[in-house]
Amino acid sequence: MKWEIVIGLETHAQLSTASKMFSGASTVFGAAPNTQASGVDIALPGVLPVANRGAVERAIRFGLAVGGEKVINRRSVFARKNYFYPDLPKGYQISQYELPIVKGGEIRILTKSGEKAIRLTRAHLEEDAGKSLHEAFRDSSGIDLNRAGVPLLEIVSEPDMRSAEEAVAYARVLHALVRWIDICDGNMQEGSFRCDANVSVRRPGAPLGTRAEIKNLNSFRFLEHAIEFEAKRQIEILDDGGKIVQETRLYDPDRDETRGMRTKEEAHDYRYFPDPDLLPLEVSEKWIHEIKAKLPELPEAKRKRYGTDFKISPTVAIQLTASRDKAEFFERSARAADIIMFPAAPQDIAFTIVGELAGLLNEAGLEFSESPITSEQLAKLRRRVLDGSISSKSAKEVLAEMWVGKGDPDSIISAKGLKQISDRGEIEKIVDQVLAANAKQVEDYRAGKEKAFNSLVGQVMKATQGKANPAQVNEILKQRLAG
Repeated sequence: MKWEIVIGLETHAQLSTASKMFSGASTVFGAAPNTQASGVDIALPGVLPVANRGAVERAIRFGLAVGGEKVINRRSVFARKNYFYPDLPKGYQISQYELPIVKGGEIRILTKSGEKAIRLTRAHLEEDAGKSLHEAFRDSSGIDLNRAGVPLLEIVSEPDMRSAEEAVAYARVLHALVRWIDICDGNMQEGSFRCDANVSVRRPGAPLGTRAEIKNLNSFRFLEHAIEFEAKRQIEILDDGGKIVQETRLYDPDRDETRGMRTKEEAHDYRYFPDPDLLPLEVSEKWIHEIKAKLPELPEAKRKRYGTDFKISPTVAIQLTASRDKAEFFERSARAADIIMFPAAPQDIAFTIVGELAGLLNEAGLEFSESPITSEQLAKLRRRVLDGSISSKSAKEVLAEMWVGKGDPDSIISAKGLKQISDRGEIEKIVDQVLAANAKQVEDYRAGKEKAFNSLVGQVMKATQGKANPAQVNEILKQRLAG
C-alpha cells in the first residue's frame, strides 16, 4: 500500500516598509552589523514598541488579495512568543497568535490534474529575530541585530499539498502575489521570502502523521529537494518499523539532505500571552475600503480575462502573470498588435513573451520593465509574421537584432533582406519549375512516399533563398501534386 505525502508551508514575507515593525530603525539590506538596531530592537529598559501602520496596511492588502474583506479580522492582538535564543534580546518575539490580522483565504495553483485551491489558515504580523554569525569567527559566534524587528507577514497554509511539485507551485504563486500587490520585494537571496515546510506521510485516508518542519528554505529548488528527501526519509523509517520524531530540521544543499536540529516545540511551549505594551489592533471598515480601492487587478482575475478575451491557455496565462511587469508588457503588446486584423496576435505574442523574450531577459538578469525590446516593437515584429512578410525563422533573427539595439523591425527586415515572398503567382511559377525538374520525386510522392514531399518543399525554398512563404509553398505544392 502506498504512502501519501502531506505538506503545509509557513512562509515569511518581509514587508516592504522603510522602518521596522515596532521601531523607526531602517530595514535597508546590507548595512554593517548592528548599525540598524534601535533601543526598541535591542530591548533597552523603558523603551516601548509602536506598531508600524505601513506594515498593517500591507497585511490588509494581502488579506484582500487572498480572500476579500471577510478574512480580515477587524480586531487582532499582538502577543509575546517566549523563547530564549542569543539573537532575541528581549527573550520573546512580538507576534500574533489567537487573533491574527488575517484568518482564512486561499491560493489557487495549476497542477497536472487541473486547478487546485490551497487553503490558508492565517496570516499574521510579527517581528524578525536577529542573525547569528558563525563563519566569521573561529572560536565564537557573533550576533547581528540589524534584522531584529524587521516586519514580517507569516502566511500559514493548511496541509493541502500532496507533492513537492504542488508545494513549489504554491510557493511560486504566493511569491508572485506578494510582489504583485507590492507588499514584499520577494528577494529570496536576501531572506525577504523564505519558507518552512511541514512534511509528514500517511496511508491514504489515515489521520495525519507526525511532521517534521524544515526551516528557512530560500529557493524553490531547495524547497523541492528538501521535501522529496524528507518524505523519502520518513517512508524508509516507517517501512522499517520505526517512528517519526516531531522535530525541526534544516536542509543541507551541499549534501542534498535534511538534518535534525532540535525537537519541535508546541504552541504551549512558547507561553503566548497578549503583549501588555501594545493595544489591540483595530481596523476600520473605511480603511479596508480605501486599501481595496487601490488594489491592482489580481493575477487570478487577469488569468481568467486572458482566457476569455485572448483565448490564452491556463498554463501560458500563469506564466504571463508571474509578475506585474510581465503581464503589463503582454497587455501593451496585445493592444499594439491590431487584434481586429490579426485575431491570433495575442496568442502569438504570448508564446514569444514566455519563450524567446523571457529567455533573453533571464539570461541578462533583467525584468520585463527593463527590456531593451519595447512592447510596441514586439507587436510590430509579430504582425510581420502574421501578415506573411517574414517567416518565423527570420523573426528569431530580427528579435536577436532588436535585442542588441539595431532598431525597428521593419528597418532590420529591409537591411537584411528578410522579406518573405508571398506573391502567389510568383510562388506558383517557382513550384512548377521545381516539379518539372524533379519528376522522380513527384512520382515517389504519388506512390505514397511522404518524404518526397519534404524534399520538394526544400527545393522550392532553396530556389527562393528561403524567402518563400512556407504555408503558401505547402498549399500550392499539394494542389499541384493532387492534380
